[in-house]
Amino acid sequence: MVDAAVRATIKVGLNTVVSLAADHVNLALEFPEELERLKDSAAMIRGFLAGADKDMRRPEVQIWLEQLEDEVFKADNVLDELNYENLRRKVKYQNQNQLTKVFFCFSFFNEIAFRWRLGSTIRGVNANLEGIHGRARGLSLECKGQSEEASGATANRQTDSMIVPSDVIGRHEDESKIVDKLLTQSKSDRISVISITGPPGLGKTTLAKAVFNNPQFDNHFDKKIWVCVAKPVNILQLFKMILETSTGKKAEVDNRQVIVKGIETELKEKRYLLVLDDLWNHQQLLLDNFFTTFKALEAKKGSWCLVTTRLEHVATTLSGLPQINFTRHKLAKLCSDGCWSIINKWVNVGEEVPKDIKEQVLGRCKGLPLAATLIGGLLSNKGIEDWLSILKESLLNGDQGGIEQIIKVSFDHLSPAPVKKCFAYCSIFDQDTDLEQDLLVELWMAEGFLQPDSQNQTMEGMGCEYLRILLQTSLLEEVRRWRGTWYKMHDLVHDFAKSILNRNSRNQDRYLAASERMLENMNEKASASLRTLFLDGGIADDMLSKFKYLHVLKLFGEDVKELPTSIGKLIHLHLLDISGSSIRTLPESLCKLYCLQTLRIDALEKGFPKEMSNLISMRHLHYFHDDTRCKINLISMRHLHYFHDDTRRKIQMPSGIGRWTCLQTLEFFNIGRQEEGRGIQELGTLEDLKGSLEIRNLELVNGKDDAELANLSKKPNLYRLVFEWGNRDRESNKCDENVLEGLQPHPNLKELHIRNFRGEQIPQWLVNSSTLVELYFVNCHVLLAEKVLSNITTLSSLKLNGDLNLFGNQRVESLKLVIRPESSLSDSVFFQLFSV
Repeated sequence: MVDAAVRATIKVGLNTVVSLAADHVNLALEFPEELERLKDSAAMIRGFLAGADKDMRRPEVQIWLEQLEDEVFKADNVLDELNYENLRRKVKYQNQNQLTKVFFCFSFFNEIAFRWRLGSTIRGVNANLEGIHGRARGLSLECKGQSEEASGATANRQTDSMIVPSDVIGRHEDESKIVDKLLTQSKSDRISVISITGPPGLGKTTLAKAVFNNPQFDNHFDKKIWVCVAKPVNILQLFKMILETSTGKKAEVDNRQVIVKGIETELKEKRYLLVLDDLWNHQQLLLDNFFTTFKALEAKKGSWCLVTTRLEHVATTLSGLPQINFTRHKLAKLCSDGCWSIINKWVNVGEEVPKDIKEQVLGRCKGLPLAATLIGGLLSNKGIEDWLSILKESLLNGDQGGIEQIIKVSFDHLSPAPVKKCFAYCSIFDQDTDLEQDLLVELWMAEGFLQPDSQNQTMEGMGCEYLRILLQTSLLEEVRRWRGTWYKMHDLVHDFAKSILNRNSRNQDRYLAASERMLENMNEKASASLRTLFLDGGIADDMLSKFKYLHVLKLFGEDVKELPTSIGKLIHLHLLDISGSSIRTLPESLCKLYCLQTLRIDALEKGFPKEMSNLISMRHLHYFHDDTRCKINLISMRHLHYFHDDTRRKIQMPSGIGRWTCLQTLEFFNIGRQEEGRGIQELGTLEDLKGSLEIRNLELVNGKDDAELANLSKKPNLYRLVFEWGNRDRESNKCDENVLEGLQPHPNLKELHIRNFRGEQIPQWLVNSSTLVELYFVNCHVLLAEKVLSNITTLSSLKLNGDLNLFGNQRVESLKLVIRPESSLSDSVFFQLFSV
């Protein structure tokens, strides 16, 4: 059966086709009409796909979907090839000298072979899509809009208020606190609301049931209403649910006033307890509207609304509504004893369980009551000797029952459709992997999952928004490490995501993590279907060229020493990651990958290829290094280290990097010879740079005018800058001062580090900074006057190291500030002096 995962794959493909066709209709001078037809057909079929949900079990509809998926895949490939060809033309045009550009423009844009081949392919895809469109009408499929699709996408999880007392284990303290709260009567006229929040499977509904049925409420509340929401709903649907539950009758009308009047009849002058279980809606307008209406129902004081939700954003929104008194109860994970008590309800081994086996079983529970229930079911009626074999086979590979349903509900509710693809894609990494935000977003972008609706939104911004959605639904968890914030999947969630990663109508692998040996028996059709390949080991030149539709390639392993020259044939490649390998040289053919957006590399012995400036789609350039030269497992991403500064300083930047006008990530820039295309002016056109940037070898910059060519004042997304001068013989204090003056950053800058600066005066733009919070001078000879510090009122961290002149009358070697968040540094005399 074709399920939500398959439909999400097709929807994402259709979105990509519509977007690419629209982007290139004005660029492809040979066949704009065909691209318009393609865009219109894909947009129309998208509507039929949204309306096909209820017909998915019909065999003829499944055949229709299989044909549709094939054609969408073909259309995506051909449009990506058109994109590549347009980029190739652009690069070739830029590389022509001025005398030949007019002739080139005339001759190149009339290449008969390309026009005929690609035009013929697009016409064929158009004919097939229009046939599929016609068959959709023949199958009587309903054509829905996107909003209708979003509201009815899921077979919903249902709950009721019935509870068996023994179901509530380890939650008696939580129950007592909530019951006591519900027995209190607010003195204000605002509605009293309490939320129980936590990830799926934690027992929020079970706890809410125990509270709902607590005997202390028998004579306290006049009316108790339990509503299982379990999906995003509009306000009319929510009111209808409440009325139908309260009356026990189906509400046949869709008039809001009539429905609200019915609720008022049920609740007026009564003290009620309303439970909204599994609430998904977090829109402030909807919740504000809902509780404003409820406030007007004239119920008795002491009424309460109890909300359970897995979305922290719901609780955050509720806390900001002025018409309610809000209490948040964040449910913690269940302790080991509680999980073991749940398991003991199921198992009866008749003997004491060994400690190591017990710990393994509890380790799979992760503090989730539903996981403990499932594991207990798997181990029931089995002896200890059987437990080990089940553990080895992975406890939860089989029927996951209730917890899988909860995870599936979370997945089915993900919207828009590309979020489903992003979620499933995370499972290409091993279980228990720490996932890096930038890498996830760059992978999703490379696969085409991120298609902005407007010019004001970037793919990276959309990726961060999708990541936020996955965090709010608890399908990803935030993990704080010493090296920063990472993300990971609970094992149960990973198992589910893995099961749907490559689910499509023809069961073809699109995304694969494999070893070198696994590729040996792969046929040509399977090779051509792959879009992502994570490969542990090397690959032969002829083998690599078979993966002609790859968008993502990651090669890792210390035995991988060479990148095949056939890499240049992978014209669809958007991301290349060799940072976990021993590859130290890049072939010249790499410079033909005009669609490449992300490059992740390790140390290069011979620098970059000469024509790297041709990679005009480049958005992210990352350097990584492992000092121990041990194997880096890039699938697990557990052993990533940045280059030591000494290693970075030796790297020669790509020539002509200023042509990478889409570039956002550039961790450092080592200034080189201007005539070789490595001067500081190359930074001038890179206005989208973000995050942190280190600029080195500033001694090669001749003065203020040259420094201004970096155009740092036009880069609002840089929050951290490092300026570094190298070793030189001459005393260049005046020149250094002029260069630093010309490096004026955008006012958004938060952190500034200056190294080896030989000037004494700092520029006025630094004195006048109103946003700087961190300032470091390392190995500098600066005169730091008291009036300078008094002006930088936002500064909270100051470090001075070198032969510095403090306040004009005292020379010290090193000084470090005690951070004082509530006042400017100039008011503080609490400096800590220490010897270097």
